[in-house]
Amino acid sequence: MWLGGDERTDEDALKKEFEGRFPGMTLNLTTELSKYHSVRFDEQLAAGHVYVDSIAFQTVHDFPRLDAEGALLHYAPVGFDQLYPPMRDVRAAFYGILTVGWAGKWNMDKLPGIEPPVEWEDWLRPEFKDKLVLTYPNDDDAVLYAFDLMYVSLDYQYDPPLDIDTDTTPSMQQYGKSWFDRLLAQNPRWVRGTRSPDTIMADPKNTWAASFTSDGLFPTSNINVSHPTQGSFVTWFQLAAIPKDAPHPEAAKLLHNYMLTPEWQSTRGSWPVRRDVAAPQGVPGHLRHARHQHHLLPRVDVGPPPAGALADLVRG
Repeated sequence: MWLGGDERTDEDALKKEFEGRFPGMTLNLTTELSKYHSVRFDEQLAAGHVYVDSIAFQTVHDFPRLDAEGALLHYAPVGFDQLYPPMRDVRAAFYGILTVGWAGKWNMDKLPGIEPPVEWEDWLRPEFKDKLVLTYPNDDDAVLYAFDLMYVSLDYQYDPPLDIDTDTTPSMQQYGKSWFDRLLAQNPRWVRGTRSPDTIMADPKNTWAASFTSDGLFPTSNINVSHPTQGSFVTWFQLAAIPKDAPHPEAAKLLHNYMLTPEWQSTRGSWPVRRDVAAPQGVPGHLRHARHQHHLLPRVDVGPPPAGALADLVRG
């Protein structure tokens, strides 16, 4: 399996769990940035030699293209009908296997006693000057979109509408260029990758103490976590598919079936992709949160929404 992620050890637990559940099976798991996986899979297709059995990437815009090229097997695992409709292709060419979302984080040892930062304006407070460590927006499409939410106002209209219970119509909150300028005045440290902020924040030998460009739902012993209640934040579905020419398609089907079981979905520590699996205790359902905006839905057959003027700032 080729799985999108920042660190090679990100999903070692999946290998251990799967092999423990199915003795005698070996899961060869390669975790790498999705933008690299995507290109290398295209190289396999171009060479006419597919040697990976399962792909699960963040680059969700690739999947409709791959399906249109006839590269994906249409297969619906058990529980496919329980996936949230935005998380599945109607022909079962690809579907969400797990959910990821950015969160605000801060090291409580380095920033003791502060008022928790919740809204995007909170990161501009004086205590975060020279303390923020952030992923370059042009290094990760989901990070770029997070900045885009704060920079421009976007209203999505889905056709057909999503089955979402909300008290208000979700819309991207506008902060504009002044917010970004004030963020730059905070003198953040810019890094590659979305796991790097976690590593740097946790290191007691430096003073970098907070970030909003890495994922997480729950606090740890000294890292606290928040999500906006008035502003929007980014989540997306890591899509999975089985290549049509996979050398071991039956093994890939077993893996996908396992990952979609209520058993596995309920132990992820994140939002489930199934409607019949409850969100973790204390966390609102992600498709029923009025301010919870998704990075990209499978029904969209293009890349992430254009960043507009923000892209000019990144380039300039």
